[in-house]
Amino acid sequence: MNKDLVLKIKSNPKYQELVSKRNSFSLKLSIFVLVMFYAYILVIAFNKEILATRIGDGVMTIAFPIGAAIIIISFITTLIYVKRANGEFEDLTNEIKEDVKDLI
Repeated sequence: MNKDLVLKIKSNPKYQELVSKRNSFSLKLSIFVLVMFYAYILVIAFNKEILATRIGDGVMTIAFPIGAAIIIISFITTLIYVKRANGEFEDLTNEIKEDVKDLI
């Protein structure tokens, strides 16, 4: 890859903004999902009676809907990231490409 191109991209303030926003957003979403998963595991480890509570007259416990909700929320956080990546992050990427187009 052209070293001048790499240096111009890295020195572009829009690139710095893109990296900063993308890293911050992905870190927040990752922490959110990890806290959710680990909280569920910790409840299983230290207070499984809460999750063993039966729902209605059936055999299903409260653990199943909570586990399903965690999986659904994980998918939703992925969709949120993809929507922002295809919107704001993609716009910044295109602006950076326009700025360095003369070196390509």
